[in-house]
Amino acid sequence: MAFDHIKEDTQMKIINAALKEFAEKGYKLASTNQIVKRAGVGKGMLYYYFKNKQELFEFLIRNSLDAIEHDYIEQFDLNETDFFKRFSQIVELKMKVHFQNEYLFNFMSEVFVMEDAHLPNDQKERINTLRIEGFAKLYQNIDYSRFRQDLDVEKSIQLIQWSMDGYANTLIDRLKGIDFSKFDYKHYHEEFLEYLEVLKKAYYK
Repeated sequence: MAFDHIKEDTQMKIINAALKEFAEKGYKLASTNQIVKRAGVGKGMLYYYFKNKQELFEFLIRNSLDAIEHDYIEQFDLNETDFFKRFSQIVELKMKVHFQNEYLFNFMSEVFVMEDAHLPNDQKERINTLRIEGFAKLYQNIDYSRFRQDLDVEKSIQLIQWSMDGYANTLIDRLKGIDFSKFDYKHYHEEFLEYLEVLKKAYYK
């Protein structure tokens, strides 16, 4: 792709400006005029590399998913065998990546809660695949002996997953329509850890 061959600082200016614009306004209201203004480049340059807003949007999703896969999912510490500690560390890792790539996670948060009319099928499938891989790594090499002996561990894990899925779905509903450029990640991280502690007391010895 020709865009890969321009100066890295110019790439990042365009990428960050576009991520911020889509995160703040969503796909429909995002303006390429505002993107080039924020990036400090000419509109002709943007359209030389991306023929329209849809192509730019799809590039941003691919680029963001690459970062999530390599900088987040592939960094999971599978040596931690305590289920809840593993879960907590993964959240901490996500928080770290978020602060290093503020606009990326804000953008992907918008993608996850938006209607998927503008998502190509291959990107929908990749998003689902990364979610499945993330869950698989969450449960890999876990010491299940820490769970209470009077519980069916498999069913307990399923209930925990349903609880977290339910929390995630509720959170998505709460976040619809908000300005992700002002997203208070720390607040939701602390809230998540509080729920995790409740689950730990319910399922561990």
